[in-house]
Amino acid sequence: MLDLGSAGSKGADRLDRVMAPALRRTRSLRPFALVAALLLALLALLAHPSPASAHDELLGSDPAADSTVDALPAQLTLTFSGVIAPDAGASEVQVTDASGAELTDGVPTAQDNVLTQDLAGEASGAVTVLWKVVSSDGHPISGQFSFTVAGAPTPTDTASPTPTATQTIAPSPSETTAPAPTPGLPASAADMTPWIIAGIVLLLLVIAAIVYLVASRSRREKAIARAREGAAQGRGPAGTEPPASH
Repeated sequence: MLDLGSAGSKGADRLDRVMAPALRRTRSLRPFALVAALLLALLALLAHPSPASAHDELLGSDPAADSTVDALPAQLTLTFSGVIAPDAGASEVQVTDASGAELTDGVPTAQDNVLTQDLAGEASGAVTVLWKVVSSDGHPISGQFSFTVAGAPTPTDTASPTPTATQTIAPSPSETTAPAPTPGLPASAADMTPWIIAGIVLLLLVIAAIVYLVASRSRREKAIARAREGAAQGRGPAGTEPPASH
């Protein structure tokens, strides 16, 4: 009589030998699949830069930063790398001399990527410029620089205007100091949003890869268990039957 238990055990052994190489290859490929998923996520981030890197910037000015001029010019021009918003109130410029007196005349005007601010009065020494505009991507950008006026006003020019200048400029600090801190403000928290979203997407990709690997392993283990159970019950390979006893 054929020993069904022995036949089943031999069938299970043969099944293990057949499937063992495939299982080893599958396990060896798991780390590579996870690394590939991470690399794809990183490439997606690099291919889509965050809006923070797309902000326009100041290319130059007239007078230029750290330059020296003979007298205060009639106007100040700022040139940016992209078109700036021409809306009223979108741009602000504050120009002050060494004593803190305001030198701007009216509001700035924007045309394409150039911002123009009329100046008035006389100055000698360091002149500080604070500016704020709305970039072409809709985000406000700001900064500051300084230049030097070499010429000093003559006594005849400053004798009479001095009292009136101090009287008319007195209210100016209360009106213009509000936008002054703007250049020193840190970047908006909204600029970090793309990086937060990217981190969440990367985490979800890693979790999905792990879940897929665990589910695949569970299915394979169930299939092996069913095959072993069938072999143990004496079914053996497909198409064979235990011989009849005599």
